[in-house]
Amino acid sequence: MTSTNDHELAVWLAEQSGAELLKVREGGLEGKALKDAGDQASQAVLARLLAEHRPQDAVLSEEAADDRARTRARRVWIIDPLDGTREFSEPPRDDWAVHVALWEDGDLVAGAVAQPSLGETFSTATPATVGARAEGPMRIAVSRSRPPEFVNALAERVGAQLVPMGSAGVKVMSVVRDVADVYVHAGGQYEWDSAAPVVVARAAGLHTSRADGAVLEYNRENPWLPDLLVCRPEFAAQVASFVRDEVDL
Repeated sequence: MTSTNDHELAVWLAEQSGAELLKVREGGLEGKALKDAGDQASQAVLARLLAEHRPQDAVLSEEAADDRARTRARRVWIIDPLDGTREFSEPPRDDWAVHVALWEDGDLVAGAVAQPSLGETFSTATPATVGARAEGPMRIAVSRSRPPEFVNALAERVGAQLVPMGSAGVKVMSVVRDVADVYVHAGGQYEWDSAAPVVVARAAGLHTSRADGAVLEYNRENPWLPDLLVCRPEFAAQVASFVRDEVDL
């Protein structure tokens, strides 16, 4: 990789990590052993490549110790080496991802979300275009195993259809891909869960915020970022208003 373009680098990093994860998945491991091997292999790839290509930048990763010196850095890569570990460990499920985002001088500026089993990468290098919406009820992406109760209440209120799927990044990308219209979450997340999906969604013209409409902030001392709203702009006010009125964040 010779490009100095951060957008292209994010894509390359996510795809290199994704390729390694596909190899791990084909290695005969199962269950927890497969989950652990995936986490470790992907983290090793990303750590090595970032050290080689962006040695002066700080890194915040789900799979590495948090060096709080990053809060004083100008540039921080926020990565989730394997988003959707459970789904990854259940071949042939494809709803898992690799997240790579760059925060610089106060905001997210570049990123990529790779879905290796689909052979697709969504990024700020070549932003997606979200076109006109087809007729029909609002579609809300939700967890396939534990949809939050407030989302069921929201769906009842607005007559929405729930679309179950795996990892957080996959849910956000479902809005980018026009598989869903809304992803709203208030059950607890960290910055690495949403940084790459958020910057990719923004580049596609989607609304991104806290679940109640407040501004998202990254590279904070505590990386806990418990709630999120990504949606088509025309639904933002309606969903955020429901969250403010009905959900205790």
